[in-house]
Amino acid sequence: MSNAPQAIQNPILPGFNPDPSICRVGDDYYIATSTFEWFPGVQIHHSKDLANWQLAARPLNRASQLDMRGNPDNCGIWAPCLTHSDGLFWLVYTDVKRNEGNFKDTHNYIVTAPSIEGPWSDPVRVNSSGFDPSLFHDDDGRKWFVNMVWDQRKTPTAFAGILLQEYDPVQKRLTGPVRNIFKGTERGLVEGPHLYKRNGYYYLLTAEGGTGYRHAVTLARSKRLTGPYELHPDKHVVSSLTFPDNPIQRAGHGDIVETQTGETYLVHLMGRPVPGLNRCQMGRETAIQKCVWGEDGWLRLEGKPLEPQGTVMGPALPPHPFPAEPVRQEFDGDALPPAFQWLRSPEPDRLFSTTARKGHLRLYGRESLGSYFEQALVARRQTNYHYRAETSVDCDPETFQHTAGLIAYYGRFQFFYLAVTWDEKIGKCLTMMACHGRFPSGDLTFPLDAPLPLSSSGPVRMKVETQGQALRFWYAVEGHDWNRIGPVFDATILSDEAGRGEHGNFTGAFVGMHAMDLTGQAWPADFDYFAYQDLP
Repeated sequence: MSNAPQAIQNPILPGFNPDPSICRVGDDYYIATSTFEWFPGVQIHHSKDLANWQLAARPLNRASQLDMRGNPDNCGIWAPCLTHSDGLFWLVYTDVKRNEGNFKDTHNYIVTAPSIEGPWSDPVRVNSSGFDPSLFHDDDGRKWFVNMVWDQRKTPTAFAGILLQEYDPVQKRLTGPVRNIFKGTERGLVEGPHLYKRNGYYYLLTAEGGTGYRHAVTLARSKRLTGPYELHPDKHVVSSLTFPDNPIQRAGHGDIVETQTGETYLVHLMGRPVPGLNRCQMGRETAIQKCVWGEDGWLRLEGKPLEPQGTVMGPALPPHPFPAEPVRQEFDGDALPPAFQWLRSPEPDRLFSTTARKGHLRLYGRESLGSYFEQALVARRQTNYHYRAETSVDCDPETFQHTAGLIAYYGRFQFFYLAVTWDEKIGKCLTMMACHGRFPSGDLTFPLDAPLPLSSSGPVRMKVETQGQALRFWYAVEGHDWNRIGPVFDATILSDEAGRGEHGNFTGAFVGMHAMDLTGQAWPADFDYFAYQDLP
């Protein structure tokens, strides 16, 4: 097989995959990304060539590791850091319990595993002084923990620098003095630190400017781990701020990796706004850039300085594509297909079952769409501005407090929902609910003039399709063709920039299946299949 470099298209991880941390072990590359309130926590993708990636693990998958019930939207798992040392993978992450106002409750943990597939250990709680932690393994065997520090006295500019402290892996605790080693530049909001050692220098890579359109990757270095750190002559390695026409925006929050042949690549967060409208429905995605080390010892992009590229040349490695994800999932196995996640809870048996009815996913209706605790919502990422998703739901609602159906979802105040329900006058029927992101009330609406009676007692097929900014629903009963239902919705409502805005929303658009039982009796709804397809 040819080892000629191949072109890599960005984003390499489309859809909600922010805050990438990259790690190479031998010939294998791994990227860990944030999952926020979606369970299981942390996504880890695997590649052999930096161009083709496949989901390999979600390591935080049990209650002893993670319980996010009660976490508000956009809290949960922030900015994991994945490294490999001493024969183990080390995963460092934050579980954010509060994100509003002056205070942030940010608890930082470490888990380890002998392989990406696990078993992953129970977590060691390290500190809570700020978020975006990482672990640096020095060549003398010592380990150092860094995270940004949050100063509640200085909101809205409460980002107070990067803390460094030694970590004792035997005692499993921090030890020695705490030092603030870097305050950042005038871009502000310094976070996302990663440390490296090269040619006698310690390099500190950070994110600045917030996660919106001022985002950037900043680099500094020092002969001493504890500093002082001098800034890169250009200050930043990548940023979209001065390139408003570039389709890659919000470039920032990066990590670097060296290939087997000595080449350097930077992975970073990015967004793809709707042209002419700064709204990113896929949220924050992961891109890659090829870099070079200059004679002055500083890292720069290989192409234009600072400007992220949509296409980059990969390393001279054999192409390693993975099988394509099936368009249609039939729920025939005992496990939930890997594309799907759910919200917050480490007790999935309370939310759904893949075995209660053969060939179906059964959802047990739980709390409301606004709940911070138990929502029976199983969904997958939207990965393109144009897509189609379809399912079939079989249920027998007995009250208006029962609903089950197809949902396009961003958060508690940003969703569009087509559901089977029950009405006192007409019996089993279809309803729609929508929340257009007007924070904090959400302004729940019911877009149909009246519930639509269902002529069949059998399953109801449902379909949603987006074409750019337009989102539409269809339904079909047994023996009948598709029928359009409801208005044309503004799909860009399901974006970071809608609702609370770019510094309050951090996830991305999902599409999936939902069941709600406000009587508290766990009323069931069965879904026969789920199909998802990106469209041209």
